[in-house]
Amino acid sequence: MPSLKDFRVRIASVQSTKKITSAMKMVAASKLRRAQEAAEAARPYAERMEKMLGNLAGSFKGQAGGPKMMSGTGKDDVHLVLVMTANRGLCGGFNSNIIRNARLLIRDLKDKGKQVKVLCVGRKGRDSLRRDYRDLIVDSFTEFARKRVAFVEAAEVATRVTEMFNAGQFDVCTMVYARFKSALTQVVSRQQIVPFPLPETSAAAVPYDYEPSDQEILEDLLPRNLAIQIFRSMLENAASEQGARMTAMDNATRNAGEMISGLTLKYNRTRQAMITKELIEIISGAEAV
Repeated sequence: MPSLKDFRVRIASVQSTKKITSAMKMVAASKLRRAQEAAEAARPYAERMEKMLGNLAGSFKGQAGGPKMMSGTGKDDVHLVLVMTANRGLCGGFNSNIIRNARLLIRDLKDKGKQVKVLCVGRKGRDSLRRDYRDLIVDSFTEFARKRVAFVEAAEVATRVTEMFNAGQFDVCTMVYARFKSALTQVVSRQQIVPFPLPETSAAAVPYDYEPSDQEILEDLLPRNLAIQIFRSMLENAASEQGARMTAMDNATRNAGEMISGLTLKYNRTRQAMITKELIEIISGAEAV
């Protein structure tokens, strides 16, 4: 049985851990508010950009000569999987859920005979995926969002994706990230970003005349839209990460409190048993005299 000193050391250790998890919960809650506001503010612009591009691209649907980023390469052989995770852990199942979804996507594509390449944004995704798919990882970005997500960082990722696409290194690019729903819920999502997916409604005639031409506008806006969609997903990821961390640290703090209560109870019972044993020994010794 552990001694009283062992119980005191263990209780002090758990109390220190509880202070740390409680502080991390408060920090995550503070960051969550700003990250949530940024993610929600980016949604309308990104969604309307997609809608406008879908409307504009409708005039090229089923026709040759459209921008390559919209029409694609005409093949479906090489897939680029853009995996977005956090750089740090201690956020529950946030990173593992994204990585699990990415692994499923990679496995499904390989089972269909497709060639797969992986581009990682976030240290956790890179470290985990390179255990099994080291040969598939073509690049990684692990120094982003030190303080907050910046559009410059998303533009850098978009530039890398665009360069690979223009060089003919892949045919389809799918992004895997976590969409923020609430502090308790983050939905792992997949989004095809290259080639630009045409919505079903885009087949209708376009009721606008554009100046300059539709072709010129699309060639300029499609790369911008790619950066915007990546930026939105990075903001969604940042909010999801802080929400998951706040929830995980809240659970850890509660568990630490329950553990302290249990250890304190065992400590008191052990102490009472030792006192009772000493009293019995003293009384027995006195009676023997």
